[in-house]
Amino acid sequence: MDYFERKLDSKNRLTIPTQLRKEFGQNVVITPGFKDYLHIYPESVWNNDVEDALRGDILDEAKADLNVRLRSGKTIARLDAKQGRITLEAHHMRLLGDKNDIIAVRAGKYFRISSK
Repeated sequence: MDYFERKLDSKNRLTIPTQLRKEFGQNVVITPGFKDYLHIYPESVWNNDVEDALRGDILDEAKADLNVRLRSGKTIARLDAKQGRITLEAHHMRLLGDKNDIIAVRAGKYFRISSK
């Protein structure tokens, strides 16, 4: 599954489709994206791929900017085992323009979440 649409509930909870829940596992890392959208990563992808990609020369300004962008507002949400939901926090919602209609598109090993 590479695409899904959802409407957030009144508590800003996003339901992950059943087909993707095993891929995400127990924890989902939520970060700001490169523009006005979010990235959601399985925790294993964040730990094994993103953390490695964010390492580099301590004085590399582009790498530092990327670290700041992805780590500012980063949260780890536990996937609700019963209904497969994660909660988006207020700062996530502001980035989405406080909209409740969500589009999620796979971008390699993670999903880009934007408002519809």
